[in-house]
Amino acid sequence: MKGSIGFGFPLVATPLLALVVDVKTAFAITIVPNIVMDTIQVARRGRVLATIGRLAVVTGFSVVGAALGTRLLVVLSERIAMTVLGAFALVFVASSFARTVPRLPARWERPLAPVVGLAAGLLTGLTNVTGTPLLIYFQALGMDKQEFVRSIALVFIAAKLTQLAATGWYGVLTGRLLLASVGLTAVGLVGFAAGLRFQDRLPERTFRRVVLGFLALIGAWLVWRGFWPW
Repeated sequence: MKGSIGFGFPLVATPLLALVVDVKTAFAITIVPNIVMDTIQVARRGRVLATIGRLAVVTGFSVVGAALGTRLLVVLSERIAMTVLGAFALVFVASSFARTVPRLPARWERPLAPVVGLAAGLLTGLTNVTGTPLLIYFQALGMDKQEFVRSIALVFIAAKLTQLAATGWYGVLTGRLLLASVGLTAVGLVGFAAGLRFQDRLPERTFRRVVLGFLALIGAWLVWRGFWPW
């Protein structure tokens, strides 16, 4: 699923790992696989410099948000954030299937970029799932599949690198867990390769439906996690 829309790995891997380890450990050991997979996504898409320029503000604020979100993960509960975000995501999906998909005028892209970037970064540190605000934002801008995947991956890389540094700083990511994270990368790349082939074969309309389906999954998962924590 990581290969299909660019955010499935932490969504699936984190709760699965949390069945056998604590939540903070599950967060920590999924960071390196995410960075590797998103780097591959960006490298195979081309037009990287143009996307970096377009998303400079979103990416910069995601770095700030990721540092703050990781700090919040260390000291606070993430239940309220999960519940509110999940409910908002589900409302967005429902409106999309009701043929009332919101679209942002081009002039709103830059003013909203700091808010979206900060929210995405905060969620990276706090819930380990960056995708929801970015999905809503990029969908509303009407990005095509290639630009969408490339944009998601670029912001993820910046946020996850920040999360990697922050979890190390706060002592969440130890040397032992870093080695485990590298090992998990090897396992994740197997599924990632299959996901990339699936992604490339999807027509544009089907791709958007898949994105909305995964957004609904994220929303439901976040709401469930908010009410029934691990």
